[in-house]
Amino acid sequence: MHTVETSCVIAGGGPAGMMLGLILARSGLDVVVLEKHADFFRDFRGDTIHPSTITVLGELGLRDRFLGMPHTSIRTLDAVVNGTRLHPIDFGMLPPPDDFLVMAPQWDFLSFLAQEAAAFPGFHLLMETDAVGLIREEGAVRGVTAHGPDGELEVRASLTVAADGRDSTLRDAAGLRPRRFGVPIDVLWFRVPKPDRVPPSTLAYVDQHSMVITIDRGDYFQTGVIIEKGGFDTLRAAGLPHFHRMLGEVAPVLAPVVDAIASWDDVKLLSVQINRLDRWFRSGFLAIGDAAHAMSPAFGVGVNYAVQDAVATANAVAAPLRSGPVDLRVLEAVQHRRLPPVARMQGLQLAAHEFIARPGGAARLPNPLPAPLRALLTAAMPVARRASARIVGRGFLPEHIAPELR
Repeated sequence: MHTVETSCVIAGGGPAGMMLGLILARSGLDVVVLEKHADFFRDFRGDTIHPSTITVLGELGLRDRFLGMPHTSIRTLDAVVNGTRLHPIDFGMLPPPDDFLVMAPQWDFLSFLAQEAAAFPGFHLLMETDAVGLIREEGAVRGVTAHGPDGELEVRASLTVAADGRDSTLRDAAGLRPRRFGVPIDVLWFRVPKPDRVPPSTLAYVDQHSMVITIDRGDYFQTGVIIEKGGFDTLRAAGLPHFHRMLGEVAPVLAPVVDAIASWDDVKLLSVQINRLDRWFRSGFLAIGDAAHAMSPAFGVGVNYAVQDAVATANAVAAPLRSGPVDLRVLEAVQHRRLPPVARMQGLQLAAHEFIARPGGAARLPNPLPAPLRALLTAAMPVARRASARIVGRGFLPEHIAPELR
């Protein structure tokens, strides 16, 4: 078995793992990131890079290079509810210059972070390398065992970070069990070409039957449909023409292109879950991102909360790692800082699912919306936009790179 020695080993090359690896390597530390896949390409990965993450990139001196990549900048997010277009979020109300949201495929974002990190001699990214277990010595975690292209591997480290997703292998190996919250939905995920007539950028179409999410990826829409949890088999039994009709009714803009979904093989099921750990750490071990708290797709904040975890972790552990293992109190402080904003956002997500982001949720609103209700919503929108821009765009506790790490 081959053995590697490093200061920090990170399992998972998602937003949390790659950002943490980049910041630690920039600070002069040796860090190993293990990614079990051969590339970063996953359709299920979120595309929204929120203002809080753009700010972090700016603090790292990477903002302009990132924005030089192909992307779409959006200042407002629209939703069409029962045929009425609403403008609930306006990131332009945030302080400039980071007063917009970027839509970019996550695989491009991760590849960008990997490329920037590779400039530092202490950064080591091992692709097709799956962390499968923990090394324990004297009651502390001292690294991981892994399977790679050349066989078994042992990575010994002062700190082991689990950033390996909502089904984290290392979290389970550490004996940490997440508390799960009931979510009444699943999401069907597929792509359709853009129609000839493209409306203003629209995040979601909602009616009494469902909710359709449309994410602009240049020449096509990455599209999600909200269904009742466990309802995919029933929907398939109704047939593909029924699915096409449902899509066209909820999101009329897609009606001309739904035939591009030629079979159920084109449709992938994403099981939505919300959970979080009550304890994120052991001696020598820390879980962050989805490994510590799985977020639902509501508000598209999963990428950004993972990045915020990475920044808080780097700020806390970079200095201690220079002299060896990290004190348990330092790891506890990371959880103490990040758990409250995560819990607050998950509470909002659960409330959103109960009210509107679930099948039949919009039935609470009349269709069509009567004139007095439309007028009330119009009057309330400026206040709502200001609050939603701050909560969605920056989060409840936006993190900043510590001055000594910039």
